[in-house]
Amino acid sequence: MENQIRARNLILIGMPGSGKSTVGVLLAKRLGLGFIDTDLLIQEDAGRTLQEIVDQDGYEALRHIEEQVLLKLDVQHKVISTGGSAVYSARAMEHLKANGTVVFLDIPLDLVIKRIGDHSMRGISRRPDQSLEALFEERYALYSRYADLTVKGAGLNQDQVCEAVVSGL
Repeated sequence: MENQIRARNLILIGMPGSGKSTVGVLLAKRLGLGFIDTDLLIQEDAGRTLQEIVDQDGYEALRHIEEQVLLKLDVQHKVISTGGSAVYSARAMEHLKANGTVVFLDIPLDLVIKRIGDHSMRGISRRPDQSLEALFEERYALYSRYADLTVKGAGLNQDQVCEAVVSGL
């Protein structure tokens, strides 16, 4: 079973604070895969932080750079932690799904707020007038659409979420 998992990529999607990076590292260790955090690839590609991109060029620019980085990604046997806004690009998601299983780390809005802070919208790709609640609702539909597997993270620690993903696969 785990050999079949290792033959493909595991792509983690979800809101900021859902555990994509932390659980991603745990999954990579557990399954013997490499780990890629696409937010770091975006920053490396752009030579700026995500927040600097949003501040200087707007959220659309961040989404465009993110799409380009995801479309260039040609890897195997990796756990890929995507940025929360990766799901806005149908092309990028189709590219990722072609050689991977998409796992939605699903946490409720109150847990997102608890983990990232109500006013900590920094580095999050959203319209300037968009509330965290509106963003959550908009993205939830997209996460659900692209997910091959959904893991509910409320009430679970990182190790338990990792095990739930492995069990779900």
